[in-house]
Amino acid sequence: MTRFALTLLLVVVLGGCGAQRDPSTLTVFAAASLRTSFAEIAEQFERGHPGMDVEFSFAGSSDLVTQLTQGAYADVFASADHRNMDRAAEAGLLDGAPVDFAANTLTIAVTPGNPKGIRSLRDLSDPEVRVVLCAPQVPCGHAASAVEEAAGVDLRPVSEESSVTDVLNKVTSGQADAGLVYVTDARDAGERVTAVPFPESARAVNTYPIAVLKESQNATGARQFLAAVTGTAGQTVLRRNGFAAP
Repeated sequence: MTRFALTLLLVVVLGGCGAQRDPSTLTVFAAASLRTSFAEIAEQFERGHPGMDVEFSFAGSSDLVTQLTQGAYADVFASADHRNMDRAAEAGLLDGAPVDFAANTLTIAVTPGNPKGIRSLRDLSDPEVRVVLCAPQVPCGHAASAVEEAAGVDLRPVSEESSVTDVLNKVTSGQADAGLVYVTDARDAGERVTAVPFPESARAVNTYPIAVLKESQNATGARQFLAAVTGTAGQTVLRRNGFAAP
């Protein structure tokens, strides 16, 4: 390797290790079920903070925490449950206590018109019904286990997905007859699914916390975004999209 090539390599490596981030950009890691609401809140936030851009990474909360503990950068983390926010706290990732900002419950999403005639959670135990659930470590999967226990049923899914949006996609694409998703996701899907409510959903209410992360290079902006989510305008957006108060 030439001296020039070695020098260039060292510059690239050392520069990457201490890279400074654009202070006008906020990176938000958020639970997949927040996609629609947070996109709207971010639009409002950017209008109120000229020059500030919000970038998102949406995924299952457990996957997001794993990415953060492995060194992924973000300014703000919004989880669909306290279990995964607690994981972030235990890893020393948080800058201050998290704040609860929304709540959500499950519903049964079925293909349009409900051709299988599903009326209850117990109907999903029919071996002729292809059911998809979130994986147990994902908030919607943990909630699914709770409602199964409450209803006294043992569901046998054809697949377990890493996020609630993946479950919904299985139903809307025809790969599954039904799936347990949040009421907000079924609402976002519109006519692509039919929602079937069930009483046991009240036994598994997911509360969503949000927190600023220690690694943030724009802590002021991160706290301003948190305030936008928990403030009146952000709460109005969340309620309009089907989230309940925490």
